[in-house]
Amino acid sequence: MNIEDVRKNSKIMVDDIPYNVDDAEFMKPGKGSGIYRLKLRNLRDGSTINRTYHSGDKLDEISLTTKKEQFLYQEGDQYVFMDTETYEQNSISEQLLGDKRHFLKEGTLVTILMMGDEPLDVALPNFVELQITGSDVTTRSETITAQLKRAVLETGYTIDVPTFIREGDIIKVDTRTGTYVERVSVKK
Repeated sequence: MNIEDVRKNSKIMVDDIPYNVDDAEFMKPGKGSGIYRLKLRNLRDGSTINRTYHSGDKLDEISLTTKKEQFLYQEGDQYVFMDTETYEQNSISEQLLGDKRHFLKEGTLVTILMMGDEPLDVALPNFVELQITGSDVTTRSETITAQLKRAVLETGYTIDVPTFIREGDIIKVDTRTGTYVERVSVKK
């Protein structure tokens, strides 16, 4: 792939490491060929680097695939998923999942970005429904001034919720920001 064809979110290989192009900037000095400055994010560990290339340089484009998988369970620091087509089970490390692990409950469908047989990223649905397993107690006088309180979700993640949310309620959470969206159902 020519450097001229590289765009934001292109996937390239640099020094045998897969990168996502987070930013691509072209500059044309008064003399000579154009310069391309790329901000690259390592698809394996999330670290970023900056690289400069000249017009005419060639880069290795990588071929990525996606797989729909279902979260089954956690075993130590490994999270086990099942391919929805082949029923094959795969393990993904807690390090690769990062904060996304806080929104995984049994049965959650995800999309896994793969390079060959190597998982590089896990895309969650934008919203998940999780149950409140514990929350701060608010008194009537606190509800006048307090807008939010802390609550613990079934996955162990702590989130700010409105004071009317009670233990046992099911709420919708935005997985991109980790914030409360709405109450889905009330504990009976």
